[in-house]
Amino acid sequence: MSRPYNQILLEDIAIPEGIQTGPFGSQLKAEEYVDVGIPVVMPKDILGGFLSSETVARISETKARKLKKHKIISGDIIFPRRGDLRRIGVARDENNSWICGSGCLRARMKNGVFPGYLHQYLQLDSVGKWLERNALGQTMLNLNTEIISKMPITLPPLPEQKAIADLLSTWDEAIEKTERLIQAKGKKFQWLLRKLISEPQNTRNTRKKVRLGDLFGKEINVEKGKALTKKSIIKGDIPVVAGGQTYAYFTNRPTHTMPTITVSASGAYAGFVWYHDYPIWASDCNVLYSVEGATKFLYFTLKSIQHKIYALQSGGAQPHVYSKDMKNLRVFWPLPEEQEQIAEALTTVQHEIDLLKQLADKYKAQKRGLMQKMLTGEWRIKPEIIDQHKEV
Repeated sequence: MSRPYNQILLEDIAIPEGIQTGPFGSQLKAEEYVDVGIPVVMPKDILGGFLSSETVARISETKARKLKKHKIISGDIIFPRRGDLRRIGVARDENNSWICGSGCLRARMKNGVFPGYLHQYLQLDSVGKWLERNALGQTMLNLNTEIISKMPITLPPLPEQKAIADLLSTWDEAIEKTERLIQAKGKKFQWLLRKLISEPQNTRNTRKKVRLGDLFGKEINVEKGKALTKKSIIKGDIPVVAGGQTYAYFTNRPTHTMPTITVSASGAYAGFVWYHDYPIWASDCNVLYSVEGATKFLYFTLKSIQHKIYALQSGGAQPHVYSKDMKNLRVFWPLPEEQEQIAEALTTVQHEIDLLKQLADKYKAQKRGLMQKMLTGEWRIKPEIIDQHKEV
């Protein structure tokens, strides 16, 4: 069995005075931000363990020179000062000369620490737990330079750091590739949704937009959920659908066994549209299903106007949406045969997305397992592989 690495403290591998807080509010005021200039990193700009420019705020070069003490260079670790303490980023070459914002802490490493290794190490669950356990505050956790200075780090020799980072980056590439495919398929799904349901241009659509209420009781069955309290349930594996986006609890018998759509009737998520092709107990919700057409088509139709259904919420502390509130919504309603064709096309793409998400989750689980073993030294990389990363 491999011997685990020795642990050192972050302050041991940081340069002198290399761990510091971003500028105070008085040093950088809101009116000093500009549209074009030098990025100023805040916690929201730390995405996937790196620094992102997507929504970053900027300051002029003149102001950046005044804040040169807070300049970022490649390899710096950027910690959030408060909030989600696991949102830690490692600066890359493209982040050189950016500024560490007031909401962050910056740690600059000595030579002998490979940034790619730190990027992987800081994603460990144990790192997040340590920060949360040692942070200050109750409702809002806070970090400071003293806390992060004492954060333990396992650090193998530099060639081994590089070998570990190289191996784990293979999983990162697979995850990123899969997530790009998910994004592309998602765009295709939204395009199809607009083309076939939201804004159909196809002349085969034999009906114009109709009031949803004109279909109720004729082509669409609408039912109220059946109340079920925790005291009256008998435990089982049938999900109880109430007012939220997750199951309220489980019982032993269903109210519906056929494919159905539920629209949450009350609560913060009143109006949430949910499709079920399995037995459910419908509780605090409206239940809809097609009489002759495709219930899945009806689901896609309602989901395409989810924002409009949410907008129907009424009531104060306890918002609600009932079927009568949806009657004036207008939808395209083709003949049953075309409904089936549209539902099949959309379901195919949705299924492809679901499979890709499962694959991405599998890669992430594999990587988590490897990280736990390799970044603690429980598993060691073969010497011949490490030798490939030694300086010539």
